[in-house]
Amino acid sequence: MRLSWADERVRGIVWQVLVVGAIGSVIWWLWSNTVHNLEVRRIATGFGFLNREAGLPIAESLIDYDPTHTYFRALLVGVLNTLKVAVVGIVLATILGTLIGIARLSKNYLVAKLSAFYVEVIRDLPLLLQLLFWYTILQGLPGPRQALQPIEGVFLSNRGMKMPALVWENAHTAAMVAFVAGIVLTWLYARQARAKQMADGQPRKVWPAAVALIAGLPVLTWQVMGAPWEIDWPALRGFNFRGGMNISPEYAALLIGLVTYTAGFIAEVVRAGIISVNQGQWEAAQALGLRHGSVLRLIVMPQALRVIIPPMTSNYLNLTKNSSLAVAIGYQDIVSIANTTLNQTGQAIEGIAIIMAVYLSISLSISLFMNWYNAKIALVER
Repeated sequence: MRLSWADERVRGIVWQVLVVGAIGSVIWWLWSNTVHNLEVRRIATGFGFLNREAGLPIAESLIDYDPTHTYFRALLVGVLNTLKVAVVGIVLATILGTLIGIARLSKNYLVAKLSAFYVEVIRDLPLLLQLLFWYTILQGLPGPRQALQPIEGVFLSNRGMKMPALVWENAHTAAMVAFVAGIVLTWLYARQARAKQMADGQPRKVWPAAVALIAGLPVLTWQVMGAPWEIDWPALRGFNFRGGMNISPEYAALLIGLVTYTAGFIAEVVRAGIISVNQGQWEAAQALGLRHGSVLRLIVMPQALRVIIPPMTSNYLNLTKNSSLAVAIGYQDIVSIANTTLNQTGQAIEGIAIIMAVYLSISLSISLFMNWYNAKIALVER
């Protein structure tokens, strides 16, 4: 390499050094300017406030919490509340969006047009407006004393939906762990069975082992630990219900809004993926006598997944980030709790940094998993 501007490699190195230097200079200037302004205004920095008592009431949480706990635990509750919306929302939006996307290709005129109408309307309305719409409807339900009771033990009111809940004990935790372990062991056994079949051509039944591991192992664990089974039934006490499990109107409105909105975009992704499969695949399968549902499930969808997965990842990320609109309807997710925390402590930079770190971590986790799955189902050329 000659040290001459005419050498393309020299120019490339020089430009890279200049760009990196410029970016580093901007970052250094922003950092020094921020530190100087904080010192002038005597604003403390750091994350020491996380160990202080929060005094912050939180209406619903997946873990034990009261206002005497620290800000760290309050923020942890916010993270878990965000994950509760994101994980459940992704699962439900995928199911609903897939069904609507398939329905759009239906030969039934009414089903196809209703699905198309849903997609066009739901995607053209702002998500915030939809969240407010669902929250207003749920707040319009009668009070606890006049609560609706669609089935025994379930009550619908403007305080949420109360339903019976299982009193959770250590035996249930152990059974849940055994269930997850059974799924993993079944997957390993199925892989081994396929490998042996490829080696000797003899098929091996997987379902007996699957039933024993996925169903039998958890039940056996539950029985060994005493088989506790106690139901906590909700009952009206004064002006509200006591006992049971409650789904708040804030959580329900946020979940319904996110699921219905994201499902409209997922439906179009699924429809495009199905259309991308060559029509000859349908015709060949039908010539073999396969039913329409079997063709879709066994032949078309596995091929369409290679087109569906990349844009589906974007929709999952959008659903997760859109959950930050929860603050508009009073659901206490990480954004709501972090905003209250920074207002109480004055640690604005730290609060915003925590919110950014949480959403970045969740988004990267979703991307990593979806990229792994996309690589797993990709066609491998020989």
